[in-house]
Amino acid sequence: QVQPVESGGGSVQVGDSLTLSCTASGGSFSKFAIGWFRQVAGKERECVAACSVSGATTYYADSVKGRFTISREIAGDTVTLQMDNLQAEDTAIYYCVADYIFIEGRGILGDYWGQGTQVTVSS
Repeated sequence: QVQPVESGGGSVQVGDSLTLSCTASGGSFSKFAIGWFRQVAGKERECVAACSVSGATTYYADSVKGRFTISREIAGDTVTLQMDNLQAEDTAIYYCVADYIFIEGRGILGDYWGQGTQVTVSS
């Protein structure tokens, strides 16, 4: 069973950039669409970015379009989330998630979840 493992969270200032990485433990991402969800305390988890198995098709939530970029390195079995121009409202726990199905216009729903990494953006 594949287990996503996140890295790269931390504390930054408004306007800064941060890169999150996700690797596969116990398996491979080769047959999975991969996405990044985030959760703020008291709110539902939100899929902010996702990419298809090939990486050719992507999804972004409106709240991050133009600021976040998801990409996957097939050979290295790694998926990254480049986050630019971070805002205070981006503060959340970010989860890397694997799913067998990519839904155009929506991303993924989530079959296998990582443990999450905290991103804190302060002004």
